[in-house]
Amino acid sequence: MSQRRSNLLDLLFSAPAYQAAKQPYQDPGTADIEPFPFLALVGQKEMKLALLLSLVNPAIGGVLLVGARGTAKSTAVRSLIDLLPSMTISLCTNNLGCTEAKIEAGGMDAVCLECATKFGYGEALTRQEKVRIVELPLNARLEDVVGGIDERTVIEKNQVRLSRGLLARADQNVLYIDEVNLLDKAIADAILDASAQGYYTVWRGPQKLSYRSRFVLIGSMNPEEGALRPQIMDRFGLRVVLSGLTDSDERLEVYRRARQYRDNPAAFVAGYAQQTLALAEEIQRARQQLPDVVLSEAALALGLKLVEVLKIAS
Repeated sequence: MSQRRSNLLDLLFSAPAYQAAKQPYQDPGTADIEPFPFLALVGQKEMKLALLLSLVNPAIGGVLLVGARGTAKSTAVRSLIDLLPSMTISLCTNNLGCTEAKIEAGGMDAVCLECATKFGYGEALTRQEKVRIVELPLNARLEDVVGGIDERTVIEKNQVRLSRGLLARADQNVLYIDEVNLLDKAIADAILDASAQGYYTVWRGPQKLSYRSRFVLIGSMNPEEGALRPQIMDRFGLRVVLSGLTDSDERLEVYRRARQYRDNPAAFVAGYAQQTLALAEEIQRARQQLPDVVLSEAALALGLKLVEVLKIAS
């Protein structure tokens, strides 16, 4: 018996899995970065208000932040991560966007046959998922943005299939474009068209597929690095022109908070956790109540007056 156990142990100790387990732990080098808390931002009230409004009502048409370096543009956008509301994702495998709400509004004929069958068996047609911030890399190609032919499927299965692009992955999320004024013209046009229509169509030879692209568009730019085409600027519902803080007390507070965050990010973020959660819940409630909001005559009159004073043509 002892000889048999020795042989088994020899096999165990020589196994690749055992040898791998014996290796000392190696740090993979990844960084777990805590975003700067939105509520810890000092000043810049107009920027913060515009960003919050875009989360409550995506139909506003996005936000463009214009300002020099150091005005917290990128920091503010990335700090929204803990405030983002949840969204309803359709589980329809036919990509038709079938939901329980469609059945309530239009009956079983409002969804595909497969989803109608699932609903009949009591299966969920949707799931709740948190809104994400999807950032557009400056070196992105047009194929990365709109999608293209799935080369892996072509090689492995000898089939032509289209893969989703960044715009499709940004559906119902926040699409953030830093240095939007430096964006390639073709990519900018594709993004703006998709944002305006809520969908876009990809053609690759005989292959054609349309994707939903209903996202909140947020762009930021430094005017010193180049101007933005008027056609692009007009596509943003809100534009905020930022300037550096001039109040000495505010500048000192910025330094203190930046120093605390740099020294211990986790502790600094934890100090704002309760307030952040309360604001996130408030945004979620406001978003749910938005369909029931009716503008008064006084509010409409004020809006028309502002359009007139600001000489807005549209």
